[in-house]
Parts: sequence; structure tokens; C-alpha cells
Amino acid sequence: MSNVVIQANNLTKEYVRAEFRVTALDDANLEVHQGEFIALMGPSGSGKSTLLHLMAAMDRPSSGNISVFGQNLQALSDAEIARWRNTHIGFVFQSFNLIPVLTAMENVELPLKLTKLNKTQRREQAKRALELVGLGDRLGHTPRQLSGGQEQRVAIARAIVTDPDVILADEPTGNLDAASARDVLTLLGRLNKEFNKTLIMVTHDPGAAKTASKIRYLEKGKLLPEGQKPAEY
Repeated sequence: MSNVVIQANNLTKEYVRAEFRVTALDDANLEVHQGEFIALMGPSGSGKSTLLHLMAAMDRPSSGNISVFGQNLQALSDAEIARWRNTHIGFVFQSFNLIPVLTAMENVELPLKLTKLNKTQRREQAKRALELVGLGDRLGHTPRQLSGGQEQRVAIARAIVTDPDVILADEPTGNLDAASARDVLTLLGRLNKEFNKTLIMVTHDPGAAKTASKIRYLEKGKLLPEGQKPAEY
């Protein structure tokens, strides 16, 4: 785990709300190594999701720098970011973000439409991803025909279908029952251990965080030093 995958230096994100300026993330420094599984924890509004979105280049910092595999994300145009993200990042949303009218196969296939693969190749790759998450028998099912846990596994299949270097998961078990949450955490752990995927997960759940190899805490926009946690924890 010596290779640095993500390097964040003095990362700050501010939002302007009417006449107020809100600092969502304040001077954060973080180094993530290849193959690490890091859980980000902290109270609501502590900056966890903001940090995750900056790692995915879904948002741009107000100041500071962030690089992934040596690529300075601020130097990329919006079009370049879309191509870069599709190659390097798999993002798992708490609310699944599946398209209701599409089947599991079609939802998983979507990121591949930005690649040079033909339709047959896209379908085969999407099928393999769904089989990996245990849904090889649900290829033609739409989201409403699936349980919450199955929907999240489809979302994970969509996140890994391009074989990304990094998987970012924002409260991946937040909308699931206990049994489904365990299944999803087991799957994420497998992706980390068996496939050596670098994984960063935002969670409020201490039980879910134990799946990770390292826990980092945020409080009031500050990323606390490694080993330090807010008083409430």
C-alpha cells in the first residue's frame, strides 16, 4: 500500500448562502494509498460528503489542491473531468440513483456508453458486473422489481463496471435494512480485499465503519488527525 492514489492538500470548500458564507470543508489534508479502505465518519454537516465529492471531481474546491493518481483535478475542463471520472472513479450513492424505466442490465451498462465498446461488449461486461454482485438472475428486472439491497447491489455493479481504480461510497447502507446492509458491506469488503480496489466510504454507522481498515473523522468541516475522533464518538 505504498502508492499514493489520492493527495489532498489544504482543501477548502465554501458555499455562499444569501449573505452568509458556509465553510463545508476547512483546510483538509489527506493521503490515500492504493488498496486502502477508509471510512469517513462525523456528525451531519461535518464535511464528509463534501470531501467525497471533491475526490470524485463532482465539485471543485474553493482553495487547496487535490490530485488522483498524480492528476491535478483542478487542471481539467468539465469535459475532461467526465472522461477522467468514467475511467478512474466508481461512485455509489445512498439513494441508488437508478433510472426506474431501465432494467438492471441497462442501468449498469450506462457508464460503458462513454467507452469505445460496442453493444455486445457492453452487455457482456454489464452482465459480468451483475454476476459479481450476485444478481446474475436479475438482469431484466427494473428497480421497482428489486429489493432495496438488490438496488444497491445494482448501483455497485454500475460503479465497478468500468473497472475503476477507486470506489467512493456515500452512505451506501443508509437506506437499507440490517440484513441488506451486511450484504452490501460484505461486497465492498470483497472488492477491497480480493480485487485490491481503493475504497473510501462515508458512513454514520460505527458498525459499517468497522468494515474499513482505517477510520478518519471530520468535525465542523475539519478533517481530524489520524487516530483522533470527536468527543461524541
